[in-house]
Amino acid sequence: MKLSASAHFGLALALMASTAALVGPALAQSRAPADGNLTQIASFAHQVTGITVSRDGRMFVNFPRWSEDAPVSVAELKDGKPVAYPNDDWNSWRNARKDEVDPKTHFVCVQSVVADGQDRLWVVDAAAPAMAHVIKDGAKLVGIDLKTNQVVKTIPFDTSTVMQASYINDVRISPDGKTAYLTDSGAEGALIVVDLDSGSAKRVLSGHPSTMPDKSVTIQYDGKPLRRPDGRGVEFSADGIALSPDGKTLYWQAIKGKTLYSLPTEALTGWATASFVPESLSDRTLSGKIATVGENGPADGLLISRKDGRMYVTSPQDNAVKVRDLTKPDGGLTTLVQDDRLRWPDTFSEGPDGTIYVTTSHIQDSADYKPGAPISLPTELWAIKANQAAVPGSTGSGTTR
Repeated sequence: MKLSASAHFGLALALMASTAALVGPALAQSRAPADGNLTQIASFAHQVTGITVSRDGRMFVNFPRWSEDAPVSVAELKDGKPVAYPNDDWNSWRNARKDEVDPKTHFVCVQSVVADGQDRLWVVDAAAPAMAHVIKDGAKLVGIDLKTNQVVKTIPFDTSTVMQASYINDVRISPDGKTAYLTDSGAEGALIVVDLDSGSAKRVLSGHPSTMPDKSVTIQYDGKPLRRPDGRGVEFSADGIALSPDGKTLYWQAIKGKTLYSLPTEALTGWATASFVPESLSDRTLSGKIATVGENGPADGLLISRKDGRMYVTSPQDNAVKVRDLTKPDGGLTTLVQDDRLRWPDTFSEGPDGTIYVTTSHIQDSADYKPGAPISLPTELWAIKANQAAVPGSTGSGTTR
């Protein structure tokens, strides 16, 4: 997930016909043939994580400061090439200049970007370069008006919401644009609920089993456990997050996990204007409302399509994107696309025409897990479509696709 330098449109279109591979013996999964077409939209010279597509078809990506000090944190794709967004100044923070550049008004280590239904781009700044400690005053949620390309809201997170060992990861915005839901994939997993009008934030289910890594799971890649040079495995807590199109149900899971959980969002809201946090928002009460949806196996990105209502699930172990029919309890997964080029499928977004976009962040190929790997790690953006029509990249012109 890094910077944006030379990006180009991929012209090759591959039709996937591979069968689904089981992640584990407890995971029910269909072996129906894949029915998605994979098209490369752009390539990057740095490690990318987030992708989002606005209502008018503009595309935005982000590059966190993991193995390298990425020169761009948030970018808009224009003619397939990333351009710093909303401007160069917001993207000017550097590790070497951390004592000179204000982390409150600059992107420090951006993990995800999401455009909402109110034409705002929300930027999640984990502010933890190299996934180390959080830079003081850096953790924040930044709102940008897509009509004016100006920052209109900055919501800082204090240490009671984002702790020193936190790594805020992904975000979903309610249909009415009033509430944000984030995951914390750091040492103590959690969900974070933000009232966007007031800027108030509440950390919930901190350290709860549903937000923590599953000790019984070992992330595998290329047929062997994925480990750092010192032997540590992948320990990411709550990461993938999805919101039902009606905004009534929130879903999440840990990467080092296999179980998908959900909560009714009505259990998480209504506290921002209260004089004290109601008992209904206590972890004890929330625990009783958590539903176990099913087993996805280790997964990173989650998305529920506005078009067909299915849940899309990235499966890094299998180089695959899978789907879950949420109308069928415990219906298991079906492999949509399985391709060796999907090196750690990471984050999803859905275009105005229903096209599903996914980044490949190549985490298993990074210097964190592969000694001698390049610090600047090339990565890609892909489109998945049910037919063979070419999927254009963003032009930044506001053209609906």
